[in-house]
Amino acid sequence: MSNPPEFSPVTGIIDESNVIFDFGEHEGKTVKEVHEIDPDFYDSLVEEKATGFYAIKREAHIDGKVYRLYLNPLAKLDQ
Repeated sequence: MSNPPEFSPVTGIIDESNVIFDFGEHEGKTVKEVHEIDPDFYDSLVEEKATGFYAIKREAHIDGKVYRLYLNPLAKLDQ
């Protein structure tokens, strides 16, 4: 029997080390790195997940798939 996949409270089933910030002071860092260096900010992302404040988009690169965490411009329209 296999172990169930581990879920990230920020990225879901996508590995946190594969999702790169596309905004703010942590731009260019992975979600995993931010989890380690700025746990308070990471916790705020967990709380904001349900609001649609940010989204993840997939990009194709030579090395394979890369995911970007970006601010969702439509989130502000809903408020």
